[in-house]
Amino acid sequence: MTEAATGATDTIRVLIADDQPLVRRGLALILGPAPSVTVVAEAENGEQAVALAAEHRPDVVVMDIRMPVLDGVAATERLARELPECRVLALSTFDMDEYVVAALRAGACGFLPKDSSPEELVAAIRTVRSGEAAVAPRLLTRLISAYVRSGSAAPRDRRQAAPETVAGLTPREVEVWRLLATGLDNNEIARAMEISVSTVKNYITSVFDKLAVRDRAQAVIAAYESGLVEVRQPADAD
Repeated sequence: MTEAATGATDTIRVLIADDQPLVRRGLALILGPAPSVTVVAEAENGEQAVALAAEHRPDVVVMDIRMPVLDGVAATERLARELPECRVLALSTFDMDEYVVAALRAGACGFLPKDSSPEELVAAIRTVRSGEAAVAPRLLTRLISAYVRSGSAAPRDRRQAAPETVAGLTPREVEVWRLLATGLDNNEIARAMEISVSTVKNYITSVFDKLAVRDRAQAVIAAYESGLVEVRQPADAD
């Protein structure tokens, strides 16, 4: 079977959205030499990013979170609604930026701090294009923990239905969801539950479908918001 038949030579079309010209140019220079990656457009704000995405139909939008006119969170929400086949990789100067969680909730498929290496950026773009979440599970858990602890998330009614009854999840699916939300990857979940990795993947697919979430990032957020996983209080809290 040839590379063309397997899709190995498919070009990933990327749109860069950042309000700083030097950052846009730097990202374009980083991505330029990357095999099978091409930059199709550059936007200086979220409104322009949405318009250019509709025009160029990129596979991935590398989206700065904080931009004028329309910020990255609002632009991500619009893209998720209007161009669901276009995946967003959010960028932020700070890896504990509360806006990152908002972007993930809005539909971003991944997150990287702006000081990530060129290799990490290219790898994240490929991961997002493949349909996976380009966020390290433990980084995501730490990020959401800080966000929830800060009080930025809207409080939920603790009298709500137990997570075990959410969306008709089975007990095994709830356990996979719980382990995923605490930062375990698929191999670690498989070892913890003494099942195969392929079975874990099947459970995760079912969990995503029942929760109506797009990826691992949104599943973790849903776990915190449902009360399935709670933020640990500091040791000196007592």
